[in-house]
Amino acid sequence: MSHALLHRPAWYVIGPLIGLVVVAAFALINERVGVVGGISDVVERATGRRPVLGWKAWFVFGIAGGAIVFRLLAGGATARTGHGFSWLTRELTGGGGQVIAGGVLLGAGVLIGFGAKKAAGCTSGNGLGGCSAGSPASLVATGTFMAVAIAVSFLIRAVT
Repeated sequence: MSHALLHRPAWYVIGPLIGLVVVAAFALINERVGVVGGISDVVERATGRRPVLGWKAWFVFGIAGGAIVFRLLAGGATARTGHGFSWLTRELTGGGGQVIAGGVLLGAGVLIGFGAKKAAGCTSGNGLGGCSAGSPASLVATGTFMAVAIAVSFLIRAVT
């Protein structure tokens, strides 16, 4: 089982499956798929501003739960194959380096979350749900983060 989990399914398998999730959310509950809304649901429930968890919170729990199940089923196989965060974990190895890499990833996650909340949607919400609904704001947001991601990848390649 762990051997099968070492290889990512092809784009032509995952793409249509994600598309089905987006279409199902629109068709069944008339909602856009997004992760920031789920995190917001959890925070609002924890602070008492929401009486129950919404469906997006359970969506986030499913994503996190799926990652945990993957890790448990894959065992140590994924750690031994060198899967990581590309250049960051390759360059920052060892005890202190892993702490630095963890801090950088945590800080980046906080900044991404802050930006996504300010933009009223994350990459999944704007890129999948918003663009498929034809939202002009989502099209601009998705174009912006894609352009920045491409520019940063070229910058990283030039520097490293």
